[in-house]
Amino acid sequence: MRIVYDVSPLSLPPAGVGNYVRGSVSGLVEAARGEHEVVAWAPVGARGARNVRAALAGIPVELSVQTLPLARLWRTAWSRAGRPPVERFLGRVDVLHFSDWMYPPQAGGVRATTVHDLVPLRFPEWTHRRTRALHRAKYANAARTCDLIVCNSSYTAADVHRTLGVPLERTKVARPGVDGRFRPDGDRHRLDRPYVLTVATLEPRKNLDTLLDAYALLGSDLALAVAGGEGWGEQPRLARPGVVGLGFLPHDRLPALYRGASVFVLPSRFEGFGMPVVEAMACGVPCVVSSHP
Repeated sequence: MRIVYDVSPLSLPPAGVGNYVRGSVSGLVEAARGEHEVVAWAPVGARGARNVRAALAGIPVELSVQTLPLARLWRTAWSRAGRPPVERFLGRVDVLHFSDWMYPPQAGGVRATTVHDLVPLRFPEWTHRRTRALHRAKYANAARTCDLIVCNSSYTAADVHRTLGVPLERTKVARPGVDGRFRPDGDRHRLDRPYVLTVATLEPRKNLDTLLDAYALLGSDLALAVAGGEGWGEQPRLARPGVVGLGFLPHDRLPALYRGASVFVLPSRFEGFGMPVVEAMACGVPCVVSSHP
């Protein structure tokens, strides 16, 4: 069997979805045990191609990276046009798993995708206009054409069923795993004093202004460490007493950061799964999270 997995999100610095994609490809290769061909495919720009290769280094997967000018526009136009089929570029495809970024046409074989959450439909005000347009089109195509929609939690599967009208038998819950580096023992990050930690892209859905306001009420000796790259929309005001903005950190630096924290906080308004919570728990750190199920 020839399984093609769209790894285009790895063209950006890895955050939640990118880490999920890399872990999925690694797991597929392991499960295939050499009996099936797994192809990691990415039609991306030149810089993105370098990022994809770096992200998949060490995973024994066949890599098909197509370097394109204006790759984002090309992916969008191809998805909307609905032709030519992906087989034109990749040859025989028994299974195609496409990403959040496109919904390429396909002549045959099993068609699948992953839905991480339905935020662009449920709460459009928390997403960028371009994200809303792309994801709405992807959701509609997936609901109409996919043999299987992989969901990262039972909550998301129920949301896909209820919101997109996809029969539950066409969904499969596959919860993200946790990298083995996230464990209680190991190096611990140190600031000049104990700290509360949050790990999140800096965007409205993550609700970080509420966390900053709550932190200001503590009046304690704890610092507040905020790890995460700049997202879209109005940015949280990190220039406050006791707040330490760490910016985007590579994934391999996060375990020590979690282990060094006194407590981890994720006040996000909506998550399909919430990987940072599981990573923090795996590192033995107590967690305070929002009540979203």
